[in-house]
Amino acid sequence: MEGEKKYMTSEELKGHNKVGDLWISIQGKVYNVSDWVKEHPGGDVPILNLAGQDVTDAFIAYHPGTAWSHLDRFFTGYYLSDFKVSEVSRDYRKLASEFSKMGLFDTKGHITSYTLVAVAAMFLIVLYGVLRCTSVWAHLGSGMLLGLLWMQSAYVGHDSGHYVVMTNNDYNKVAQVLSGNCLTGISIAWWKWTHNAHHIACNSLDHDPDLQHMPVFAVSSRFFNSLTSHFYGRKLEFDYFARFLICYQHFTFYPVMCVARVNLYLQTILLLFSKRKVQDRALNLMGILVFWIWFPLLVSCLPNWPERVMFVLSSFAVCSIQHIQFCLNHFAANVYVGLPSGNDWFEKQTSGTLDISCSSWMDWFFGGLQFQLEHHLFPRLPRCQLRKISPLVSDLCKKHNLPYRSLSFWEANQWTIRTLRTSALQARDLSNSAPKNLLWEAVNTHG
Repeated sequence: MEGEKKYMTSEELKGHNKVGDLWISIQGKVYNVSDWVKEHPGGDVPILNLAGQDVTDAFIAYHPGTAWSHLDRFFTGYYLSDFKVSEVSRDYRKLASEFSKMGLFDTKGHITSYTLVAVAAMFLIVLYGVLRCTSVWAHLGSGMLLGLLWMQSAYVGHDSGHYVVMTNNDYNKVAQVLSGNCLTGISIAWWKWTHNAHHIACNSLDHDPDLQHMPVFAVSSRFFNSLTSHFYGRKLEFDYFARFLICYQHFTFYPVMCVARVNLYLQTILLLFSKRKVQDRALNLMGILVFWIWFPLLVSCLPNWPERVMFVLSSFAVCSIQHIQFCLNHFAANVYVGLPSGNDWFEKQTSGTLDISCSSWMDWFFGGLQFQLEHHLFPRLPRCQLRKISPLVSDLCKKHNLPYRSLSFWEANQWTIRTLRTSALQARDLSNSAPKNLLWEAVNTHG
C-alpha cells in the first residue's frame, strides 16, 4: 500500500557512495548494488562513479528492456521523496522509448558482416603482398593496407564491445576477441575497462581516462594543478618533463599519434598481467598471444630490416587516422572536474562531444563514430542507425539550447590543434612549479 512505502531524500542517498555501500536510484526506486558491482558486466567503474545518485538515464542508455526485470532483487524498499525528472531527461527517455518501439536497437543491418568480409579480404591481400611480392612498393602498400585493416577491425571490436553486433552475447564475445585481441593486439578487456569509464564520465578531467595523457598531452590548464586521476588512482603531477612536452604538444600531436599503438599494446599487457580483476583474462591472453604470433612472423618474412621498419611504421601511420579521430571527438569539447552526475546525462554528453560531418559513403571509413554524440547518447544503437537519428538528436539539442557541434574533419583538426596550442602556451608560464618526474608513472598506470 502507498502508506507503507519508505522514503529517503536524494541527500541521504548521496551517503551511499563508498565501496561496500553502493546505492543507486532508478526512476525514484532505490537499489543496493554493493555486491552486484563485483559481477557487473560493464565493470565496477560506472557504478562507483554514479553511486549515490539517480542513474535512470545512464541505465536506459546502457541496458536493454530485459534488464529491468533483474532490478527487483536489489530493491531496498526505499523510494526517493524528492524524485523529479527534468524536461531534458523526459524528452531523452521519450526518444529512447520511440527508438525501441521502432526496433532500431534490434535492427543491426549487415554492416558488420560486410566489414568482416572486407577485413578478411584485406588480410589475404596483405599476406600476398608480403609473401609473394618482391617489390618494395608492394610491401609499403601492404603495410598501409594492414593499417586500414586494423581500423576496420577496431570498429567491429568497438561495436561488439557495446553488444550491438550479434544478438547472442557469446557470439558478441567471439567477435570482440577475434576483431580486438587477435587481429589488432589490443585487449577487449582493457578497452571495455577504459571505454565504459569514458562514456560515463565523458570529458571529466579527473575521471575520464581518455583525457588523461600526461605528461604527453594536456587539453586543459587545470592539469597543471596536479589533478588526481580517480580512474588510475594516482596524482597527475605537472613536472618539468611534462611541462617540456606539453609546451610543444600542438607540434607533436600528429607524430605521437603515428606511434600511439605502442602505448595501447603496453597498456593491454600491463592490465592483463596486473592484480586487478579482469573479466575473461585467460581468453584475452590467448587472443593477444595469437596477435603476437602472426604479426612478428609476418614482419619477419620481409627481406631486410629497413623494409620491416617501413612496413610497421606505415601500418601504424595509416591506423593513426583512427586515433586522431577519437581525439577530435572530445579534445576540443567542454571539460569539467569532478564526478559525473546521473541527473544531467544528456547535458554532459552534448557538452563533451563533437561530431564529424561527412558524406554517407564515408560512414564505413569512420565506423559510424563520426556521429559521436548520437553514439554517446544511445551506445546500444547499431551504427547503421546513427545517421538516421542524427536530425532528431539535433532537434532535441536545439529545443533545450544545448550544443550540437558537427564539424568537417578539417575543422575538427583545427579545433583540436587550437585547444592543444592554448594549453601549450599556458604551460610555458614558468610560475608553475613542477617538482616531480612522471615518466614512469605515466607508462605504468596499472601498477
